[in-house]
Amino acid sequence: MNSGNIYLNIPHHLPDEIFENIILTGGIKIERILSKGHCSPEGHWYNQEKNEWVMVLKGRAGLQFKQNENIIEMQPGDYINIPAHCEHRVEWTDSEEETIWLAVHY
Repeated sequence: MNSGNIYLNIPHHLPDEIFENIILTGGIKIERILSKGHCSPEGHWYNQEKNEWVMVLKGRAGLQFKQNENIIEMQPGDYINIPAHCEHRVEWTDSEEETIWLAVHY
């Protein structure tokens, strides 16, 4: 049995993004991601082997997809399903408060 609270144990200082596995099994990974003013490195595009469903629980972020120059602004409660091999990047995250993401890789 595994239990916890997604909003607890957030460091006051986040020099780097934090990726924490909540559940990791053969076919699925659920993780909490903590960001504060972080973004993908310049020119870096994620190109993942699995689908990823991601939701912003707190904070704000901007996602960009390689096939579309528009930046999708995500706010608390917003989610998006990213198909495998759909190249994308985090263009920005809120620098005033932490952004808490819930990501499901399947």
